[in-house]
Amino acid sequence: MPPRGVAPQAHRGVQMFDWMAWTTPVAVFFVCIALLLLGMTVWEIRSPTLRRRGFLPLETTRGDRLFIGLLLAAYVNLAFVGISGRLAEWLGLSAEPSVWFGFVLSMALLLLVMRKG
Repeated sequence: MPPRGVAPQAHRGVQMFDWMAWTTPVAVFFVCIALLLLGMTVWEIRSPTLRRRGFLPLETTRGDRLFIGLLLAAYVNLAFVGISGRLAEWLGLSAEPSVWFGFVLSMALLLLVMRKG
């Protein structure tokens, strides 16, 4: 029995991130997001942003474009995971395509939004 006021999971030594399937692509994706946020913070401190218009239908700052790009990257990764089984069938592959393809595509779209959005 755990001590009073201590959650049973904490008493059994369950780690904070055990609930998630930490694979290498997932870890790389989250490390990239953390590095982007850190880099954007330093960039904003050194050179404050100005609003500008790109191909997005609104004026955006760098932070706005990063947020939109991260949402797009997440949706692309989810869509790729969702259709990878079908892609294997359609293309006659023996196994599902690697999630690295979805990761590379999502990072390319993120860079496009950051640069031209």
